[in-house]
Order: sequence, then structure tokens, then C-alpha cells
Amino acid sequence: MSKNTDLTDVPTLRKRARQHIADGSVTAGYSADREMVLKLLNDSLATELVCVLRYRRHHFMARGIHSQSVAQEFLDHSNEELGHADEIAERIVQLGGEPDFAPAGLVERSHAEYVEGDSLASMIKEDLVAERIAIDSYRDIIKFLGDQDPTTRRMMEGILAVEEEHADDLADLLVAFPDASEGKNKSTKSK
Repeated sequence: MSKNTDLTDVPTLRKRARQHIADGSVTAGYSADREMVLKLLNDSLATELVCVLRYRRHHFMARGIHSQSVAQEFLDHSNEELGHADEIAERIVQLGGEPDFAPAGLVERSHAEYVEGDSLASMIKEDLVAERIAIDSYRDIIKFLGDQDPTTRRMMEGILAVEEEHADDLADLLVAFPDASEGKNKSTKSK
């Protein structure tokens, strides 16, 4: 059996654990740019909070023959986005940062936009657009983190998987609203 030379010996681990103890879980082995990770996480937190608010509004404003089931979908997504916000805020604190819940500037920090929509179809479309933005944004963050912060990367991968499910759900709902998916049809026709 060969010995891995990349492993730190136990006495060194013990000595390092006693240094900078106030840093909590952030040890000398943390190799990511912590300030950048905290900024990315606070931007992701803002994205999730904007999505919570948009989905909540859509839940209450949903009207029409299909509104009951769609409104429930909006509420379910809103609750899941709130759970993501909580996960992200908790990770920010673990990394020694402060989660930014300040309403001022929330939309500017968010990658997704807050678009109200004026019909059930436009609400679904705007929520789908926001999910697609989050998907690409979170993929970029995951690539950026790589192996430098596996805990944050895994958290973001889990959130990404749910965002992809949301996008899939919303794309399925658009089938009932051909006018809302018009841009999608035009882009596929031109290919």
C-alpha cells in the first residue's frame, strides 16, 4: 500500500486547528478567495430573495381557468427559493461573512429581475426566464468554485438541480399558453 504524500500529518493538523480559532470552519486549508465567494453568495442570496417575492406575487395574482394549479406551483417554487436563501445565508455565516438581506439594492444585486407580469402566461414566462438566469449564473459559480470550496460548490449544485426542475415545470406550463412561448417558437423555427 503506497502512502499519499499530499496528506497532512496529524500533529500539523492539530497545530493548525488551534491557530485562528475565531475563524470557525474557515481553516488554513480553505483555498478559495473568500471575499469573492462571499460576494457571489450574497448576489445569489439576492437572486433567491427576488425570486421568492416574484413567485409570491404571482401566486396571489394568478387568475384564469388554469390559475389554481399554477398558483400552487408558484407558491411551491417560492417556498423552495426561500429554502435556498436560508441555505445560502447559513453558508455565508459559516464563511465568516454577513448575509445581506437589506431591501435597498436587492434587485441590483440579484441576477434575476423582478418582472410582475400582467397575465398568467406572462408570469409563467417571466418566472422561466428568471430560472434560466439562475441556472446559468449558478453553473458559473460552481465552475468558479471548482475544488477550492467543495462545501459551497455542493450546496450550489443542489440548488442548481432544483432550479432546473423549476425551469422544466414552467416550460411544461407554457404548453397551455402558446402566446407566452412565442419567442421560443420563433427561435426554433429560424434554426
